Amino acid sequence: MDKVRKICVITGSRAEYGLLYLLIKKINQDKDLELQIIATGSHLSLQFGLTYKEIEDDGFTINSKVEMLQSSDTGKDLIKSMSDGMEGFSKEISNLQPDLIIVLGDRFEIFSAVIAATILRIPIGHLHGGETTEGAFDESFRHSITKMSHLHFTSTEDSYNRVIQLGEEPGRVFNVGAIGVEKIKSTTLLSRELFENSIKFNLGLKNLLVTFHPVTLEDSTFELQFRNLLNVLSKLTDTHLLITKSNSDTGGLKINKMIDEFVAESPKSRISFKSMGSLRYLSALQFIDGVIGNSSSGLIEAPSFKIGTINIGDRQLGRLKPYSVIECQPTIKEIEGAINKLYSNRFKESLKKLKNPYFRPNTSESILQVIKGHPLDGILKKRFHSVL
Repeated sequence: MDKVRKICVITGSRAEYGLLYLLIKKINQDKDLELQIIATGSHLSLQFGLTYKEIEDDGFTINSKVEMLQSSDTGKDLIKSMSDGMEGFSKEISNLQPDLIIVLGDRFEIFSAVIAATILRIPIGHLHGGETTEGAFDESFRHSITKMSHLHFTSTEDSYNRVIQLGEEPGRVFNVGAIGVEKIKSTTLLSRELFENSIKFNLGLKNLLVTFHPVTLEDSTFELQFRNLLNVLSKLTDTHLLITKSNSDTGGLKINKMIDEFVAESPKSRISFKSMGSLRYLSALQFIDGVIGNSSSGLIEAPSFKIGTINIGDRQLGRLKPYSVIECQPTIKEIEGAINKLYSNRFKESLKKLKNPYFRPNTSESILQVIKGHPLDGILKKRFHSVL
């Protein structure tokens, strides 16, 4: 290479950073690349655990921080956050002058960053494009990010085809698998004793991991949906609950308040986390009977542990789901039925043969080789690829 290529990774949440970790590490170790990191969103929020510290604890340098979250989380506040984000990203990206920006997913924080990078004429590489989540406005953000990006790293064949259907040139689309699934195989997980000590909580005879986020395209129904879930969980016997708090979507603060009240009712059998951290989260998946809620991790990472997932409602509607995923509507009756199925001998036996459809070998290395070697001259000018 003629010069060191500056790669700027932008991360706005605990979950997204955990997925990007392996790629960030490889970029940082590569002599032909210079790593830059911009932290934003909930990483910088006390309410969400100041998770930028996890990045620093891993030995990485954060080059800049873009404050953008408001103290409240209404739709109006979210729009103000995006406005502040675009202004902040404009300044920081201009200062860093990266050769390529790397982003993952569909969050509004990332959407704001990509808008700024587009206007500043910085090429963008996007992970997890082409997926669908019809119950959240993240769906629109994700496809918009795809159209503003120049290199695409998809997690499945369906996603690969969908990105091309959106008009992206096939030579710029790479089906590499889900980077979070690769991380599972490369991480030394905690033993049960070390895990329990790390969270200061004892697991029970039965254990479930709960993650529920607002369904942002439905008006206020998420409170009723989550209340129904908590009502069902409160009736379970001999079951300990690990609950990860909601992200910074509209309505997330209401869900987190409900979680605090629910845990306070039975602190010996319930515990909540602003952020478990990647190691503890993956370690937890070894010891639980299943994941319940509406998070993508139940669809993408959980199958690697051969455990079931109860996916509630429409937030993940349209996303590829292995047969370990039990779909149910957010009613008490359906949630109860889904839990009964999760613990049925027939269902548990079927999981022994489960293969994760999101896994492909060497995901992070495949991405690294593209961002190292793909020509960037002229990449900003995109030709619409028609599939008609």
